[in-house]
Amino acid sequence: MSRSFLDHGERGSGTVLAAGLSLVVIMAMALVLLLAQSAVMASRAAAAADLAALAAADALRGLTPGEPCAVAEEVASRHAARVVSCSPGAGQTIEVRTELLARTTLGTATGRARAGPPP
Repeated sequence: MSRSFLDHGERGSGTVLAAGLSLVVIMAMALVLLLAQSAVMASRAAAAADLAALAAADALRGLTPGEPCAVAEEVASRHAARVVSCSPGAGQTIEVRTELLARTTLGTATGRARAGPPP
């Protein structure tokens, strides 16, 4: 048998291997981007909760006008979030839970914050 006849069985195997490795790299990149997007959304939800809780605590203490939970809802809406729960606690504290209006493929990002004087 000639040498060229034996090499035909291996033809194209490098292309298949390169295509497979490329697919694995693309899938890994997509997963990393999805996780990074989820981290950013969670950070945005936490920031919206923090700011809403601080504004509500100021309203609760009488430093700014308005009803605390209404103020929290207004501040959260400015940050593309909605207030899931708003509950005043003991000692002029308030706890706010928010949820971003935008959703990712992994679900909705939520945040929770408590504001007021130290316990």
